Amino acid sequence: MTMITKCLNDWNATIEAMGHGEQSILLRKTSTTQKEFLLYPTVSYANNEDYLNSFKREYVDFVKEYTYPLQEDGKYEVKYYATVEKVNKVSTSRIGKYNNYHIWTKRHVSSYFDSSHANLWILRVYRLDEPLFLKRTRGMVFANVNKKVELDYKNPVIPDDEFMLLNEEILNR
Repeated sequence: MTMITKCLNDWNATIEAMGHGEQSILLRKTSTTQKEFLLYPTVSYANNEDYLNSFKREYVDFVKEYTYPLQEDGKYEVKYYATVEKVNKVSTSRIGKYNNYHIWTKRHVSSYFDSSHANLWILRVYRLDEPLFLKRTRGMVFANVNKKVELDYKNPVIPDDEFMLLNEEILNR
């Protein structure tokens, strides 16, 4: 069994979208050498008055429901982890072709990039057997949680056959 402390920090609504099978990719400025990590919810984006404008209209109710994770004694609930299936460098002028694989608006995605390249991370997301309340260290993209978490690869969010098709579809765009 794998034990892990590494986590990726991301908006709770984005993590829940991945955990519900609504999102399969992340678009990032940088690549990653991490092969697996916990998905750690953040909420700082919710402090922006217009944060809902970052999400596609059809996901606004979903985002409202999942803006904030459960919290207990200064710890956030962690329910998912991910493995990195592939990272591809893509032109920022072509990132619109991946619009069906995430919950953000085109405007939000394009405003995030200040170079001609983006890194497309294809993630396989899994549910933890039991959600955990964890603290994390400081870190912009990656951090560590306060205790080792045992990973179990039996709980994929998207079934194997569906994920294989989805992965092929994304890679062939």
